[in-house]
Amino acid sequence: MSDDTGGPAEPRPARPAAQQPDWPDRESLRAVTGWLGTAPPLVFAAECDRLRARLAAVARGEAVLLHGGDRAESFAQTGVETIHATLRTLLQMAVVLTHAAALPVVKVGRMAGQYAEPCPPPVERRGAVELPAHRGDAVNGAEFTAGARRPDPARLRRAYEASAMTLNLVRALTTGGFADLRQVHAWNSGFVAGSRAGERYEALAEEIGRSLAFMQACGVDTRELGTAEFFVGHEGLLLDYEEPLTRSDPATGRSYATSGHLLRLGERTADPDGAHVGYLARIANPVAVELGPTAAPDTVLGLIDRLDPEREPGRLTFLVRAGAERVGDVLPPLVEKVTAEGALACWVSDPMRGTTPLAPNAAPSGRRTGRPDAALEEVRGFVEVHRALGTHPGGIHVELSGAGATACDGGEVRAADRDRRDDGTAPDPRLTHAQALDLAFQLAELYR
Repeated sequence: MSDDTGGPAEPRPARPAAQQPDWPDRESLRAVTGWLGTAPPLVFAAECDRLRARLAAVARGEAVLLHGGDRAESFAQTGVETIHATLRTLLQMAVVLTHAAALPVVKVGRMAGQYAEPCPPPVERRGAVELPAHRGDAVNGAEFTAGARRPDPARLRRAYEASAMTLNLVRALTTGGFADLRQVHAWNSGFVAGSRAGERYEALAEEIGRSLAFMQACGVDTRELGTAEFFVGHEGLLLDYEEPLTRSDPATGRSYATSGHLLRLGERTADPDGAHVGYLARIANPVAVELGPTAAPDTVLGLIDRLDPEREPGRLTFLVRAGAERVGDVLPPLVEKVTAEGALACWVSDPMRGTTPLAPNAAPSGRRTGRPDAALEEVRGFVEVHRALGTHPGGIHVELSGAGATACDGGEVRAADRDRRDDGTAPDPRLTHAQALDLAFQLAELYR
């Protein structure tokens, strides 16, 4: 881990910035961004470079990427139990994928920074009352009151502090014994007792345990299995947060976003001439780009030219969210065109967005629910496309709730639980722990 802090990078050129809050208190905003500009970095240049090297292995077909976490983090859910649950779910999924694919799994949590969301309508109307939309806890509150919905720059500092707490705990857990592969049985304790996924996992854990015992009996040093390499990423949406936390590495002179290892470019901010693309083009972090069902090859090539002009392996990851019915048509021309241009990118399935319609399986409350079977079909189509083209299906990006919130229909979820909101997070489709583990097993079968 690098111990450099560098200094703030140069400010961005004037470009149109989409999806930014209208901060009413500009003086308070200047004070907060000034504070962020001198705050310690949350991640370091060497860590970002290490992730880029790991993603380069994914792009070459030598590893698999597992990227997952909650749709939107909230300040109320930064406790130990929530972080434990998410990390444990991702570790279990990684074990399943590693065992099946016989490849290293690069683990990136969608956490420690996912406190802001894009919102298509800028306002929310309930009856005769109209208020600003909820843009995530880094901007305003979810309660439908004028006071809560007023964008508050002080929340940017709270987002930094919550991210720091989350990262500190993740680092302690992944290096302090919690992620020890020799404790593979303990990760399942109390999580999916009696579930199909839990039973399959226990059988796999028994097999891994026997293998480790054999290695130890042969005198093989297994101490390196006591830690796990883990990275974090989020959507780089709020430029008033990302830019003050950008630092220049004294050793190389390159600029890094120190808010997270991997920053994501959303579909709503992917204008090649926009401020978000301009910002991401200036930092050396690996960057993930969301590609929806309307993504055109020429548009994708334009983004590559802006974000990865040197065609550096590991720099770009494409999160494909085309939908189960369309992935077979949308994905091939994208992969073929990008490959022909010499860009070695990571291709990752993002099956949680294109397969979650509001109807007919919306819950009575109106909250959107998901269909794990449709997500699996999209992943299956994604893998089949890559097999047919001779390219590497690089991995999966999933929205999940390791604590067991029941946000998706089907799979391991009981019908009586479908409309329950038990953790206060955003009403979007997420996989439960059991569903996520079940999806990992089914994805593993596709990699065999």
